[in-house]
Amino acid sequence: MKREHEILFSPFRLGRNEMPSRVVVPPMVQRRPITSKEGIAWYRKLAATGAGLVIVEATGVTHFDKRLTAKNMAALSKAIHGEGALAAIQLFPLDDVSVKFDLNAFTKDELKAICGRYAKAAEICRDAGFDGVEPHGAHNYLINQFFMPDKNNRTDEYGGSLDNRARFAVEIVGAMKNAVGDSILTLYRHTPAGEAYTIADSLQLAEKLIAAGVDVLDISPAMKEKTAALAEPFKKTFKVPVIAVGGMNDPDAAADALRNGRCDLVAIGRAFIADPDFLKKVREERFADIIPCKKCKGCLNLIWKGEKVVCVQQGKGA
Repeated sequence: MKREHEILFSPFRLGRNEMPSRVVVPPMVQRRPITSKEGIAWYRKLAATGAGLVIVEATGVTHFDKRLTAKNMAALSKAIHGEGALAAIQLFPLDDVSVKFDLNAFTKDELKAICGRYAKAAEICRDAGFDGVEPHGAHNYLINQFFMPDKNNRTDEYGGSLDNRARFAVEIVGAMKNAVGDSILTLYRHTPAGEAYTIADSLQLAEKLIAAGVDVLDISPAMKEKTAALAEPFKKTFKVPVIAVGGMNDPDAAADALRNGRCDLVAIGRAFIADPDFLKKVREERFADIIPCKKCKGCLNLIWKGEKVVCVQQGKGA
C-alpha cells in the first residue's frame, strides 16, 4: 500500500464505536426491499468492501412500525456488522423521494406529525441494532426545499428568515434526539450551497442542527460540484465529524482530502457497485485492476425505471 493511501485505512472513532476505515458507503437507492433476502445480501456485499460505515438508502419514515420493524430490520444491521462496518440508515420524510411538493400545502400539524414519525423511526432503528440514523436534508428534496428561499414562500414560522427556513430540519433532529438521546448517532445530509443559498447560510444551519443534536455532518454537494473543498468549511468550523461526498472514488483525492483536514471521512458509492474490490485493490496497489465506474448513469436509469440496480457496464450486482 502506498504511504499516501494509508489514511484511508486508518480507524476512526464515531461516537462509541470505532470504524475500521475512513470510508463511508453513502445511501444509494437500489430497488431491492431492504429487509428482503436480496436486499440484505446487497448491503452485506457493500459492507464487505472494507468500508467503515454503510448508510442504507433513503427510506420513508411512514413505513416504520408498519412494514419496517425492529424485528425484521435486525437481520440487515447484523449483516452489515458481520462484515466489520457500522450501520446507519437514511430517513426520508415521506414515501417517494422523487415527488415534488407544495410547501404551503403542509399544515403545521402535518409537519409536527412528520417529526413524530422521524422519532419513531429512530427508536425502531436503534432497537434493530443500527448505529446511526440520517435525515435526508439535501439535493432539493423536501427538507432541503424548506431551507431554500427560492422554494419556500411560506409566511408563517416555517418560512422567510433563515431561522424559520431551518426550523423544520431542526425540529426533526430535536424530535429524534428527544426519543433516543445519545443511544444512536444522528447524522444529517445537506447540500452545502445552491442557487439561492450560500455556504455561509449552510454554516448557520449546521450550527443549529448541531445544537439540536446532530453528531455527524454528511456534506453532499450538487451533482456538478462534487469536491471535498465544499466540506472543508464545516470541518474547519465545527467539532463534529464531517463526511465529504463526491470525487472520492479517486484514491489520491480521497486520501488528500483526509490528510489536509478537509473532512474526517470520505464517501465512495457507485465505485463499489462497479468493483466491490475497489478498496482491496487500492490497498494492494493494483490500480490497473480496478474496474472503474464510468459515470454512464446506467444504474441511475435503472432506478428511474424501477428496476434493480446493477453496474450495466460490468453486469455486476447482487
